Amino acid sequence: MSGDFHAKELPMKVLLKVDHLKVSFPVFGGVFRNKIDEVKAVDDVSFEIKAGSTVGLVGESGSGKTTIGRAIARLVPCTAGNIVFEGTDILSLSRQEFRPFRKQIQMVFQDPYGSLNPRMTVCSTVGEALDIHFKNLSRSEKEDRIEALLQQVGLQADAGNRYPHEFSGGQRQRIGIARALAVEPRFLICDEPVSALDVSVQAQIVNLLKDLQEELGLTYLFIAHDLAVVQHMSDQVLVLYHGQIVEAASSEEIYEDPQHDYTKKLLAAVPALG
Repeated sequence: MSGDFHAKELPMKVLLKVDHLKVSFPVFGGVFRNKIDEVKAVDDVSFEIKAGSTVGLVGESGSGKTTIGRAIARLVPCTAGNIVFEGTDILSLSRQEFRPFRKQIQMVFQDPYGSLNPRMTVCSTVGEALDIHFKNLSRSEKEDRIEALLQQVGLQADAGNRYPHEFSGGQRQRIGIARALAVEPRFLICDEPVSALDVSVQAQIVNLLKDLQEELGLTYLFIAHDLAVVQHMSDQVLVLYHGQIVEAASSEEIYEDPQHDYTKKLLAAVPALG
């Protein structure tokens, strides 16, 4: 099912187009560990994301939504299909050819602690990306850039000298966001970025992401299982079920007039949408 969106408030330029994407994982068994089957994690998925917009990808655990995000970031191999970013099919590129796109496509992960190296200070964590993609920065320029990034995500400048275990879950997610922003991306894949956080902190991170989008002109794929969060965050919503998109509509249409039984089931599981 194609996400051919035409909401008037969104810019017309398509930043990302996913076309008939399939991702399968082999199942091995027997004495010689031969391939005996395969699991279709993503089964013929197509959608578009326009520049400056947020598309929410929602579904239960195991629906394939995280696999789609990782496929776009080329963290898992794809079985078939195309992923076109600004006119270039990034699946056809070699690792070296994809490197410039790595700057443009970044991920914010679900577990803010698990995605950070506990042995590295915040400064080293954020600075690592700068070392890879901005090698010509002087030491002072790098320090200024890290300080500005930390302040941009709502952390004190002295946070750079501390380690992940010294921060709360919400603060660690802010560090993860700062790390993603360090290379000046255009597109962020937010993979369940608030699901591991307390409810009181979730709203802070969602609002931070919305503020950063407005300030920096970012485009988001926002992956979640919580429809209430998706409604607040997204312009368009894709409902994923067993690796397939079963419904695609604007955020308002999904909540006011859901069409698919699975969407209605997800809505019924939300205590309150207000």
